[in-house]
Amino acid sequence: MLDQDLLRVTPEQAMAAAIAAGVRFFQYRNKNGSRRAVYETSLRLALLAKMSGALFFVNDHADIAAAVDADGVHLGQDDLPIEHARGLLGTKKLIGISTHSREQAVAAEISGADYIGFGPIFTTTTKDAGQVQGCAGITLIKQTVSIPVIAIGGITQGNVRDVIKAGADGVAVISAILSAPDIGRAAETMIKCIEHVEAEQKRGTDNA
Repeated sequence: MLDQDLLRVTPEQAMAAAIAAGVRFFQYRNKNGSRRAVYETSLRLALLAKMSGALFFVNDHADIAAAVDADGVHLGQDDLPIEHARGLLGTKKLIGISTHSREQAVAAEISGADYIGFGPIFTTTTKDAGQVQGCAGITLIKQTVSIPVIAIGGITQGNVRDVIKAGADGVAVISAILSAPDIGRAAETMIKCIEHVEAEQKRGTDNA
């Protein structure tokens, strides 16, 4: 996730480094900038993502996501309801939403979300997202909904293996990559950790 408040380089530089490392799913979040600034940055990032074959989502703003032809929008619980965001984006774009309980996850699926973010899995200082859910929370949610579940909150190289083993379809990472001395190297290491677990799981399935 490209969080404007944590970036030490431009959003474009951070995205380019992560793309080179193999990241293919980006979300731009800017909680404090003007809507015009969010639009202009999102427009540049959407173009870079398209040129690189990556998916690009705008955080919070469905109208801006539509305006820059992003691949989708990621909503919070206090943002525009999913059904109205769908009206702005149409059926070909993707809509995700952050959830922090089983009830919110179920409601998101019923409302037509394409995926959910669930957490916080671990303690995080990036945002106040309520009670820590732990890896057991991921397993519970995966048993509850049929749409993809992206783990959010406090994901690091040290715990990402446990998160994927618990059933997460992916992870949303901010500080562990953006605060690293080398964004590209941090992203590459994180991807390798995930791929290693997935390879282990595939071998286990093949041998079952």
